[in-house]
Amino acid sequence: MNKAILTTVFASSLLLAACAKKQPPANTEVPVNLLKVTKKTVLYYDKYPATTAALSQVSLLPQVQGAVTGIFFTEGTHVKKGQKLYTIDERLYKDAYDAAVANLQVSQGTLVQSQQDADRYDYLNKYNAVAKQLYDHAVITLQNAKNSVKSSEQAVKSAKTNLSYSTIYAPFDGTIGLSQVKLGNVVTVGTTVLNTISTDNPMAVDFVINEKQLPKFEKLQFAKKTIDSLFTILLPDGSLYPATGKMSVIDRAVDSQTGSITIRLVFSNPKGVLRTGMSCVVKVHNQDTEPQLVIPSKAVVEQMGEYFVYVAKDTLVNNPKAGADSAKNQLKQLRASEKKVQVGQTIGANVVIKSGIDEGERVVVDGVQTLHDNVQITTANKIGPSAGGKGGK
Repeated sequence: MNKAILTTVFASSLLLAACAKKQPPANTEVPVNLLKVTKKTVLYYDKYPATTAALSQVSLLPQVQGAVTGIFFTEGTHVKKGQKLYTIDERLYKDAYDAAVANLQVSQGTLVQSQQDADRYDYLNKYNAVAKQLYDHAVITLQNAKNSVKSSEQAVKSAKTNLSYSTIYAPFDGTIGLSQVKLGNVVTVGTTVLNTISTDNPMAVDFVINEKQLPKFEKLQFAKKTIDSLFTILLPDGSLYPATGKMSVIDRAVDSQTGSITIRLVFSNPKGVLRTGMSCVVKVHNQDTEPQLVIPSKAVVEQMGEYFVYVAKDTLVNNPKAGADSAKNQLKQLRASEKKVQVGQTIGANVVIKSGIDEGERVVVDGVQTLHDNVQITTANKIGPSAGGKGGK
């Protein structure tokens, strides 16, 4: 019985060994597609989210209290500097002004009388024909009359100013918004917002950059000559705004929390297309006219915020089938070498490579998903771009 079992086990082992000999050796080569790196002259724009803003904007607040008695503009339209916008009930302020003018006239009359008395007592005093006390009182009365006139004049100015505040005028040319008050509403000094007016031509466009890009924009700000289309914007509907812009201001400080800083551009806006608070995209034309290395974006692998590509290298390895003294004891194999690169602007399906590889090198553009450093690769079996790194027949 034991002999039969041993015979069965031995036969099974022979069968397994025979099957193992029939299996072909595993193919360790990873099929890939390669692309020879060349330099190209590229045209691209750096894009930044942006917001339009008025160069000047002010909230209209009443300087006197009272009911709104007149509104003299069309909401949302352009108004001119000095144009009448609102009137506030002026009756109280007109009465106060008239009273101040009347008081001034009384003070002026008193001054005339005091001046006459002072002149008369001065003449008599020269001849000792009047008591010294009466003369002194006349001089004092004259001075009080003069001070009273000055006080009355200031009261008239104040009353006139309050009366003028009952009419609100546009402080500059710009677009006025929706009125926050209606006819008959009572407004409070310095509290009630009547409306907001903002300049509309030219318009500012603000966007934020990283502090690392600051030297580039400082050069653009002070450059004596730049291309005409350096700054353009895309409107919210994706259309290109017809006018180009100019750099106006770089903010005074970098935000220490985000490491960013604001740049302000200025665009002409004769037709009022740009309105305050619009979202848009700033396009900054690249100034680099030198040819650059460009490869497909799919060839780049991102790992922990760093970027790598695989470059094909011809490598000599020992030939296990050749004898030690054979002249063919080494084989040439194609292997993938991982290289860290610095990427630049993305242009469609391609990306600019700033550093890390050289012109003429062959990079893996298909099949990178299954690669690792120094793995053997082959281009014998071409694979399609969508093959996901798996070899095709």
